[in-house]
Amino acid sequence: MTALLTRTSAAAAVDVWKVYGETEQTRVEALAGVSVEFERGRFTAIMGPSGSGKSTLMHVLAGLDSATEGEVWIGDTRIDTLGERAMTRLRREKLGFVFQQYNLLPTLTAVENITLPLAIGGDKPDPDWLAYVVESVELGDRLDHRPSELSGGQQQRVACARALITKPEVIFADEPTGNLDSRSGTEVLELLQRSVHEFEQTVVMVTHDPKAASYADRVIFLADGHVVGELTEPTPETVLERMKRFDGRRLEPQPIRR
Repeated sequence: MTALLTRTSAAAAVDVWKVYGETEQTRVEALAGVSVEFERGRFTAIMGPSGSGKSTLMHVLAGLDSATEGEVWIGDTRIDTLGERAMTRLRREKLGFVFQQYNLLPTLTAVENITLPLAIGGDKPDPDWLAYVVESVELGDRLDHRPSELSGGQQQRVACARALITKPEVIFADEPTGNLDSRSGTEVLELLQRSVHEFEQTVVMVTHDPKAASYADRVIFLADGHVVGELTEPTPETVLERMKRFDGRRLEPQPIRR
């Protein structure tokens, strides 16, 4: 390893680059030497202007995209060296995902969508854990409904339950409230927050919304493929103020140290 990761690290990027284009004229550095660590049992939001690299960072951390250079870790597993089969298994067993578009299968009921990650691996859900998750997302009377019979907020709560069902090491959420009204968005954010505080999950969320970011324990700011700052115990006001002052300056990425 090129850096010492703490034992409490749930995910980390170590000097990660993501470069597109093969010539000097077409080269785009989506990530330029990013080093950042995400602690277990914490809710972290990633923010930055369009093109800052925030979604690219999350996709690389989640193994949905590959890094050009650098190390990517989930717990004590270095995932940038894994083959496709091992990476697919790790995503299924150790990661949960919540996307802006819900990504539910229209032919499956709510409960079938929730338990789909287990079914793909040939596993059955723990009945007690399934009941607990369903109760947490308040969908007990909607389990037999298909996505078309659910509101947007209910569909996103199904997606959150699906992310929780395998008891993953990390839940990655990409603009999870982007398609929701204010009330439904608040319900989803409170659920993600509870998954950290009650289920001891680790949540990494990409968002452009200061109010959404205020539900996190920590906010990381990106610009031009670099980490340019962070904020702990955020409020909508402090996040918005930081964004207003944000000037996109390139700063040297900070190394991860014990």
